[in-house]
Amino acid sequence: MSATPTSPSSATPHKILLIEDEKALADVLGYNLRREGYEVSVAHDGQEGIDAARSRPHDLVILDIMLPTMSGLDVLRELRAHEKTREIPIIILTAKSEEADQVTGLSMGADDYVTKPFSVKVLMQRIKAVKRRAETGVETRDEVAHGCIRIDRTRHRAYVENRELDLTPTEFRLLEAMLKQPGRAFTRQQLMDASIGEGAVVLERTIDVHIKTLRRKMGEVEHVETVRGVGYRLKE
Repeated sequence: MSATPTSPSSATPHKILLIEDEKALADVLGYNLRREGYEVSVAHDGQEGIDAARSRPHDLVILDIMLPTMSGLDVLRELRAHEKTREIPIIILTAKSEEADQVTGLSMGADDYVTKPFSVKVLMQRIKAVKRRAETGVETRDEVAHGCIRIDRTRHRAYVENRELDLTPTEFRLLEAMLKQPGRAFTRQQLMDASIGEGAVVLERTIDVHIKTLRRKMGEVEHVETVRGVGYRLKE
């Protein structure tokens, strides 16, 4: 893994907290992040990461899903629930086999994810994109928008062309999961995990019923597209 160093965008370097238990990977990522001009703190387990995030301000957190003592999703939940850390942009690291965790993480408030194995160049691009969204206010912790669709997490409200939708909690979580990644094709199982919860004993076709109702509530324009043989996606 390698990355071409760039000059920091400001005199004060952005502070990144890396929560990763694999020391070799943490060392490589830390080295490359510092070459890019970031100030890096490293935590090797979930609780250490939570303590580090709460003890001093950070501009971004890179969080591995597979951690000892507590999972990365539990860490994410704790960070989003605490006043000091709920606004920090978070990028989660997952294995390709953990697609359900990717969807769940995004629905819980993660800003983006990168799948292992990955190149440092890809991670750097994701970091810059997340920072740019945070700095310009295009996407905030409490609001996510794409085109004419917008959801407000704090007030649990959703809008299409400024028309408020009357959504059930499941429909709201379903729309939020797709809204985080417009254009991405989600399987029915992934959408079930994000909107109904992992381990729920329901038929996959249950999600079809929710999609049908969601489409009806969103209006005549087909915002949610069917992907044959896969599932559904929000129109890009």
